[in-house]
Amino acid sequence: MVCKPHTIIKRKKKRKKANRLSLLISLPILHFDHTFDLELVVKKPEKRREESATMAAGYRADDDYDYLFKVVLIGDSGVGKSNLLSRFTKNEFSLESKSTIGVEFATRSLNIDGKVIKAQIWDTAGQERYRAITSAYYRGAVGALLVYDVTRRQTFDNVERWLRELRDHTDPSIVVMLVGNKSDLRHLVAVPTDDGSAFAEKEALYFMETSALEAKNVDNAFAEVLTQIYRMMSKKAVEAGDDGSGSVPGKGETINVKDDVSALKRMGCCSS
Repeated sequence: MVCKPHTIIKRKKKRKKANRLSLLISLPILHFDHTFDLELVVKKPEKRREESATMAAGYRADDDYDYLFKVVLIGDSGVGKSNLLSRFTKNEFSLESKSTIGVEFATRSLNIDGKVIKAQIWDTAGQERYRAITSAYYRGAVGALLVYDVTRRQTFDNVERWLRELRDHTDPSIVVMLVGNKSDLRHLVAVPTDDGSAFAEKEALYFMETSALEAKNVDNAFAEVLTQIYRMMSKKAVEAGDDGSGSVPGKGETINVKDDVSALKRMGCCSS
């Protein structure tokens, strides 16, 4: 008996469609003669996990706030702006922190007069070569911490220039706190407390000396700025005869962070 050979048919496996969308976008890069084409891969978002454990620990959901205030940190490089930011938002301090390259921001929410205020705090490099980010950095700011190092007189002498730049790019009603940082280095103090206090009084600023290392007055400095912003805005709302819902950035008037960050990235100044 002769067996007929079986015909073997190989079926090609169908490739599963990649669960992503590839978009080709062209981003202009400043200070270059060419436009670079970048491929943006948008992945399907994963289902967000419940954050019951986080809420139980006393933290609020990211969108659980009444008002959003943008606060900027300004001052010379090396005065401790980044450590003030990390101490306030994460209760962390690093002795080996390096100078910030570009711009970064962090958030923290506080309860002020029965309202949840979310602070969006921006930190930038103090070096002159990053001064081109000025307009995008200051846009929408309603508060500022102007920081100097109490052990370096030059950083205090430059405060006047920083204040002038701040006022040139923000609303006249911006709340400013002059901060003399590194007060723990008492044996190296080059700027007496009276000097800082006198300058603040002359320029109508709030004033505190802080130590990010010892966590001294850090929370107080930020809280005072946020409190004064809220009360000032509330007072303006009352004088204007409305309920204040449109006087400060609320959930419906959130500062457009993406636009500001995009502008900074196009300049090549924004850290990841």
